[in-house]
Amino acid sequence: MAKGVNSAAEQAEQLKQDGNLYFKKNRFGAAIDAYTEVPDSFHAHHLFDEMPISRCLILNLQAITLCPNVPVYWTNRALCHRKRNDWARVEEDCLRAVRLDPQSVKGHYMLGLALLQREIFAEGIKALERALDLGRGAQPNSYMVEEIWQELASAKYKEWLHDSTQQTLALQKLEKSCEIALEEKFVHDLSQKVDGTDEVSYSISKHLAALKLIFSKAVEANKPTEVPDYLCCKLTLDIFRDPVICPSGFTYERAVILDHLEKVGKFDPITRESLHPSQLIPNLAIKEAVGTYLEKHGWAYKMD
Repeated sequence: MAKGVNSAAEQAEQLKQDGNLYFKKNRFGAAIDAYTEVPDSFHAHHLFDEMPISRCLILNLQAITLCPNVPVYWTNRALCHRKRNDWARVEEDCLRAVRLDPQSVKGHYMLGLALLQREIFAEGIKALERALDLGRGAQPNSYMVEEIWQELASAKYKEWLHDSTQQTLALQKLEKSCEIALEEKFVHDLSQKVDGTDEVSYSISKHLAALKLIFSKAVEANKPTEVPDYLCCKLTLDIFRDPVICPSGFTYERAVILDHLEKVGKFDPITRESLHPSQLIPNLAIKEAVGTYLEKHGWAYKMD
């Protein structure tokens, strides 16, 4: 441990740095130990496969033990648990982190992932949506915002796929029941008539054709098509996630236009007019339209 470190906070911060170093070297067990308390009696059998005996095992005071109210220590340890696919502990640490800091992007993000692993889809998606909102507010064009969106879109698509499959099966079952009912009516009507059997046959055939048309339209309505152009960014051609409008009247994906302004130049990519980040305004109308569209067409969440 660094010389001169004497306060609990300083010791905890040093341990966090140690944990970060171990994490970068893929020594997740050592990193977990640095982020948390490991009693002496536990060291003897707490030797993870990827972790040689290292100085983390002789650290008597650990980051979380010293400063349990620092949320980043909990999210750091959760990240280690995530690498080991220990989702129960990821959930535990992230719950603690978001209680300490409701604005923790990483806390909500990994909590969402953990809940999805447990197939608690509604709560998992809710946590990911919260992480996305917080991330966009802090660093809209950061890699983490993109990563969160990818996970959220994947979860939403899987949710739609599950619901769509169930709906298709229900429609097929209902269609079959209706066909059987019409056929039974056909048999009954024929038994009541001596003449005019052709008329009865034509009536039943007509009803069966109408029935098939109705159900085919119901199934077709839930099939993927093309997303309307006005809901897509002109630069990425993908459906908007966080649209912003420029003085020119054109709307772009926020992260994409910010990246353009930073790396290419301070100008509108279509009109070539001067453009600065401060001039970007959230396009709430388009964002609401995208939200409505995605609620009805969950297949549009699928990423190519």
